[in-house]
Amino acid sequence: MRAKLVTAVVAATALVALAAPVFAHHSFAAEFDVAKPVTLTGVVTKVEWMNPHTYFYVDVKDSASGKVTNWACEMGSPNGLTRQGWTRNTLNVGMIVALAGTRAKVGSTRANVRNVTVDGNKLGAASSEGVTP
Repeated sequence: MRAKLVTAVVAATALVALAAPVFAHHSFAAEFDVAKPVTLTGVVTKVEWMNPHTYFYVDVKDSASGKVTNWACEMGSPNGLTRQGWTRNTLNVGMIVALAGTRAKVGSTRANVRNVTVDGNKLGAASSEGVTP
């Protein structure tokens, strides 16, 4: 009887451990507000090409105050971006880009990007919003 209990506990622990990555991913609606669209133009300061989401950071200058704010911009996975024409070298530090997306619910300077215009080319960003450019 004790052996069955130990086996059941080990099996349950293994199941929970294997399911943990499923709970780690978030939904678009949990973090972003579709009623808060954002359009930005700025200079790329950092690119993080990794799973589950690719991020890039952009310094955006406010035209009225002149204040520069760094925005964190979330795109889809590297695989999703590759299917939309991206490579690791499409976006580089120092480039000027324009983007359209959705602002985070908490009002931070973070956005889920729908599309990015790089060197005059508009590319989809494999957004979890489910909208194509």
